Formats: sequence, structure tokens, C-alpha cells
Amino acid sequence: MSRYRLQPSPAQEVMLLEHCGHARFVWNLAVEQHACWRPGRMSAPGFAEQCRQLTEARAENAWLRAGSIIVQQQALKDFAQAMANFFGRTHRRPTWRKRGQGEGFRIVAVKAGDVRRLSRHVGEVKVPKVGWVRFRWSRAVLEGVKSYRVTRDASGRWHVAFAAIPEPIPAPTAGEVVGVDRGVAVSAALSTGELLHTPALRDPEKARLLRLLRKLARAERGSKRRGRVKVAIAKLKARERDRRKDWVEKTSTDLARRFGVIAVEDLKIANMTRSAKGSIDAPGRNVRQKAGLNRGILAGGWGRLVARLEQKAPGRVVKINPAYTSQRCSACGIVDRQARESQAAYRCRSCGYAANADVNAARNIAHAAGHAVSAREGPPLREPTNREPQRDLLLVG
Repeated sequence: MSRYRLQPSPAQEVMLLEHCGHARFVWNLAVEQHACWRPGRMSAPGFAEQCRQLTEARAENAWLRAGSIIVQQQALKDFAQAMANFFGRTHRRPTWRKRGQGEGFRIVAVKAGDVRRLSRHVGEVKVPKVGWVRFRWSRAVLEGVKSYRVTRDASGRWHVAFAAIPEPIPAPTAGEVVGVDRGVAVSAALSTGELLHTPALRDPEKARLLRLLRKLARAERGSKRRGRVKVAIAKLKARERDRRKDWVEKTSTDLARRFGVIAVEDLKIANMTRSAKGSIDAPGRNVRQKAGLNRGILAGGWGRLVARLEQKAPGRVVKINPAYTSQRCSACGIVDRQARESQAAYRCRSCGYAANADVNAARNIAHAAGHAVSAREGPPLREPTNREPQRDLLLVG
């Protein structure tokens, strides 16, 4: 999706919040209906039946009737898709939505004239029962937009995302293979020797965030002071999140334009960032250290970088088994766990090769990707270089 910063007026913001409240109310009703279902009973109502029930509820409830039917029906459509994802074992079960968390709604059946440009950096989108709402025209809106989603984050910012899939980035003429090693100290190390770092909060911003967290701990629950502190914390975290997303977009675009094949490790990030606290009977060890490592992994944007690479360069991203990539020498191929002298230094004790440890791992990933591509396209030589021992020749003599 192409996301833009929405700039509603105070009156329009009130109406947008009403749409968010209607979508949240309908979603929670659908969650409650499916929560009452048990095995052996009749099946829970589907999307069509829930739409009929919504029509009856709108006839009896003036507050719901004052809202947009498109917003409310699309909330039911989103819930039906969420349940399909849950039964397909790709997502968790849909849960209740709270005010201020994940606010938003979706609009479909968008016409050609519902999105227009006013000036160089200003555009407008037509929202049902709200009217024309301005947004920042940071880049061109793709033609053929049929739907969009309006969202509001915890810091109070509004965005509009148009459902339009851009064209993938074409591969360069020279199909060079690059290996990308993702880490905590170095966000992405390339086999070319480049070290890329995800931008984070600056030191004064980190100090302010720490002060705000302490104020939040002392603030009374439900007070206005606590609400103001939470908004200030959300703004700082949104700033960090925006920097990380911007870095991911620029890095993925640069890699897709420069290289023909992009090799990454096939990491199970969800398993790697699982908490180590354990249970009451079997408490975990080094819980605080593991929590810090988890924060470092998530702050590096590992998963989002690979996801955007697969979207911008489809068919050109190769996932490699991560076993021994940081212990193998990229020059001679020997595996030695003691060759890594520190986090950043790697020195092979067999051939004397020395390099940055992350760059050495990235080169191993690139080598493995080259073998994988050659195997998929066919052997480059007439006969395989590695042959299995022949039983008949071993029995001779």
C-alpha cells in the first residue's frame, strides 16, 4: 500500500473518530458472537448473515444508523478475513479492539474522481459522510485505486493508505549476487563490504524517553497527566518507527536496483524473539539479557527488510540455511567456531584470512546463494564436481 499523511480539520477529525468507533463496535460484536461458539453447536454466523444482522441493528440504533454503512460492512469483511487467516493457521485469533489502539476503517468502491490533486504537495480524498479531506501529496497516487484505509496511530497522526500494488523494480543487466547478513550491532552487512545501520533515537531523545517513562510510572491511572505522558511517549516511538521504515524502504530499493540476486538467511524471527521468562515452576535464565537482545533484533527491522525485498524484487530473493554462516571462512571454507575473535573481528586459523565478522558471514551467504542458483539453472560443468563413491570401484581388487 501507498501511505500518505492525512491532514483533517478539527471538525473532520471528530467525524473520522466516529467512523473508527463504529468500526470498532461492529468488530467487537463479531468477536463476541464467535466467542460464544463451541464445538457441536451450529456454525457461527458468516459475513452475509452478519450483514443482515447489521441492517437490523442500524434500524434500532440511531447512533449506528448515523454512521456509514460502508465503514461498518467493511469492518465485518475484515473480521471474516481475520477468521479465515486464523483457520488457515497464518494468524492468531481475532481479539477485542480498544479505543486508542489500532484505530481505523476501510472504504471500498472508490471512484476515479474521489482522489484528486490540488497543488504540488496537497491532495484530497473523499470520505463518506466526512467530505473532502486533505493529505500530503508526497508521491503520485497510482491509477486504478479501488479502496483505501484510514488509520490513526497512538500519537494522534492520521494516515490514508491506497490499495494499489506498484510495479516491481527491474533487475540490473549484470545479475550480481549479494549476500546480506542481518545482526544487532550491524543491521545489515553486505558481501561487498558495506555496513548498514538502522537509524534510532538520538541520545537526547533516549534521555527524554526515559524521563517520560518514569513520569508515566508515577502518574495516576485515568488522569489527564497520564494521558499527556502517553501521547508524548507515543510520538517519540513513532519517530523511531518512521526512521526505521524509511531506512528499510531506501535500503530495499537500493539493493533491488543494484543486484540481480539477493541472498538472506532464512531466520525464524518469531522464535528468536520469544521471551525467556519461562513459568513460575520453571523460571528462565538471563531474562533481562534476552529481553535486550529481543529489542535489538526487532529494532533492526529484519523481517520488514526481507518482506520489502520480496515485494520489490520478486523471484530474486534467495533464502539460505543460516547454519555455520558466521563460523565458516569465506576464503577456504573451513568451519571454526574459535575463528571469531570478537563481535566484529574474524580471523581464520587455517588460511589466515581476516575480515569483519559480519562481512565474512555475508560472503558465505552469497556463496551459498550462487550454488543454489546454479543448481536451479543446471550444472555449469558437464559433470558434477562432487561425486559419490562408486560401490563397484570400491569392490575391485
